[in-house]
Amino acid sequence: MTADRKRVLFVCIGNACRSQMAEAFARHYGNDVLIAGSAGVAPAGFVAPDTVRAMKEKNIDLRDHFSKGFRQLGRARFDLIVNMSGEDLPEGFGEEIVEWDVLDPVSLDFKEHCEVRDTIERMVINLVDEMRAESLKPRFRGQGSGRLEL
Repeated sequence: MTADRKRVLFVCIGNACRSQMAEAFARHYGNDVLIAGSAGVAPAGFVAPDTVRAMKEKNIDLRDHFSKGFRQLGRARFDLIVNMSGEDLPEGFGEEIVEWDVLDPVSLDFKEHCEVRDTIERMVINLVDEMRAESLKPRFRGQGSGRLEL
């Protein structure tokens, strides 16, 4: 693992479906480049049973996950916030916010829930790949110093 892992927060409305799946996929695929967390704009207080079931199909266990909101984050700061809520987020949690347009599966049937899961999985894998590529780029200290920053 690198010491330069980025802190990434995935946000949806209730932290019951989308952000839970994204956090779990990020931990599964990208633990070497990021530290993942999730939160909800209006926490539902539970992780949706279909979310737990859909992720179990991918051999990822969410039974110990719980729905949380921004208050539980305290003063935590994030390098990147991935907003899937469709809502404006409170200021002060992150340096960069990206918007992902992902359908909320909370009221969908299980098959559709799994389609959303698969979309999120692809998006997270792409994010992890981008972060890995970025971490491999040489970084230089100062202008013209010619020294690599390690």
